[in-house]
Amino acid sequence: MQNRKVYFPNLNGIRFIAASLVILTHIEQIKAFKNVEDFRSLYPMETGLLGVTIFFVLSGFLITYLLLSEEQRFNTISIKNFYIRRILRIWPLYYFIVILALFILPHIKFFTWIGYEKELVYTGFFLKAFLFLIFFPNLVHTLLGVVPYASQTWSVGTEEQFYLFWPWVFKIVKRRRVLFMLFLILTYHLFSLLINSEFLNFVPYKHILRAFISTFNIDRMAIGGIFAIILFQKEKFLEFILNEYIFYSSLAIVFILWLNSIYIPFVHFQVYSVLFGLIIVNFAANKKIKISIENRILNYLGNISYGLYMYHPIAIILAISIAAAFQSVSNWIIYPLSFLFSIAMAGISYKYFESYFLKFKERFSKVRSGNQIEKSKELI
Repeated sequence: MQNRKVYFPNLNGIRFIAASLVILTHIEQIKAFKNVEDFRSLYPMETGLLGVTIFFVLSGFLITYLLLSEEQRFNTISIKNFYIRRILRIWPLYYFIVILALFILPHIKFFTWIGYEKELVYTGFFLKAFLFLIFFPNLVHTLLGVVPYASQTWSVGTEEQFYLFWPWVFKIVKRRRVLFMLFLILTYHLFSLLINSEFLNFVPYKHILRAFISTFNIDRMAIGGIFAIILFQKEKFLEFILNEYIFYSSLAIVFILWLNSIYIPFVHFQVYSVLFGLIIVNFAANKKIKISIENRILNYLGNISYGLYMYHPIAIILAISIAAAFQSVSNWIIYPLSFLFSIAMAGISYKYFESYFLKFKERFSKVRSGNQIEKSKELI
């Protein structure tokens, strides 16, 4: 049976931008861990969280659109195949990084962070290893502290938890899905506020629940899902959303909020998520906008963005060490080398490691995500 292809331009470029925002933030953080003077005032320090928020909104948008496409074409959604596709895409690199972070890199002095030596990494080791194993790295990060080279996996755990139940939403909820997602967002947000207040102090293990809720971020992915539904179903106000003025205004507001470190009480990242959703849907489907990040280089970098996200802490350490060896820990050396090494490691990993598993995805994909750049189409 011929697979239906779904392709949106510019989204690989957005993936690379999101990964770059995370890398920029972690360069300065890791410099501090390696006792190198950091310049955190170079840009707002929530920059990395905004990069992760872009990933969340984009994931919600793409996964939702593909589920809707599969449902429309085949009148059902294969949850088993959905899980297999996610396993093939996420698990191999995730577990490889976890193995490196827990079993190999702590024993190599070159990769040691000041204040995060082997003894600290192995404190509570079995609980950490168990939580990593069952895809709760977000609990490791919030409850047990930083694990060098694996702390970035917290957001991967968040996305896997989202993937675990998201296809069931479409199996169960057949009508008024936008309203259901708005209800889900509101419920999650209100519960997040309550769990961080004194009103629920009677709840057993509140600190664990609070740690989980603070990193679950279902609201950001659901916002991406709402934009996917609006686009897919061609809702009546789609014409208002697919508007170059809305697009440029959203970009301008994002830059104003970001550059001025403006905090919006109670709904800070939700507002960012809506703005990112507007930007993403216009990049994906509005042919009138004059900005394009659709080209061979950005498509490639976006295609390996998962590897960029997972390998970049190792790349940053290599860059700092090389700069120190030449007695020049200048940002003009550390920044370019960090990106260069991240790209090299991600590219090698994608070609010789991840692609081995990705080639099996097609047999479990009724709807494919087309890639105009590569001859072999990447599956989401």
